[in-house]
Amino acid sequence: MLFPQLRRDVRVIFERDPAAKSIWEVIFCYPGFHAVLFHRVAHWMYLHKMVLIPRMISQLSRFLTGIEIHPGAKIGQGFFIDHGTGVVIGETAEVGDNVTIYQGATLGGTGKEKGKRHPTIGNNVVIGAGAKILGSFKVGDNVKIGAGSVVNKPIPSDTTVVGVPGRIVLHHGVPIKDPDLRHDDLPDPVNEMLKCLMHRVEYLEQRLIKEESGYNVFEIIQHNDSSKRAVPATGEREGCDVRMRSDDL
Repeated sequence: MLFPQLRRDVRVIFERDPAAKSIWEVIFCYPGFHAVLFHRVAHWMYLHKMVLIPRMISQLSRFLTGIEIHPGAKIGQGFFIDHGTGVVIGETAEVGDNVTIYQGATLGGTGKEKGKRHPTIGNNVVIGAGAKILGSFKVGDNVKIGAGSVVNKPIPSDTTVVGVPGRIVLHHGVPIKDPDLRHDDLPDPVNEMLKCLMHRVEYLEQRLIKEESGYNVFEIIQHNDSSKRAVPATGEREGCDVRMRSDDL
């Protein structure tokens, strides 16, 4: 069972990393593969009630790769750690099949209680660089977690999560056949909200100037960025500059 898993681990690197050129390059030059290899061996020993040796293997792997995976963590097939430095996976974490994790990500626990205290990750999940998933809860299948996000509550399947704390910004409800590795191209809900607020402020400023300042004639100035701003055609403006736009933030 161990060797088929390792063959699958090598194959997924070619599927997901265009920089991989040969099997030998993957075997000798990919710290993510080395960490998974060490973990497969350590986890087998852990399941057979060995304690010290699996921890020693885990520590050796951490020293050589910069990736820390507790021997007790359950990891499915097709697991890929890209770059890898700073990745931490706790003792009771469970990771499904075809999961991709980028550097600096953490599957961590909270509190000092024993038992299940780390997250369970579904299939076809992409965890962006620096993302933190903390606590004993489930992340569904086909989930994309944006770089730097902090997730501390259950996440349903077929969703995209970004921010601190993590917010669901996309919920397609349609299963994804292949994992999408574009963890950099994600919505920014805060920026979108600010844009909406600024557009509203612009509208209200124009109404106030027209109704209370005596300006009845407006000219629309077309700027080279193709955006339009309303300003008085004559006279000097008082107070705030009505040219403020969301793009100026």
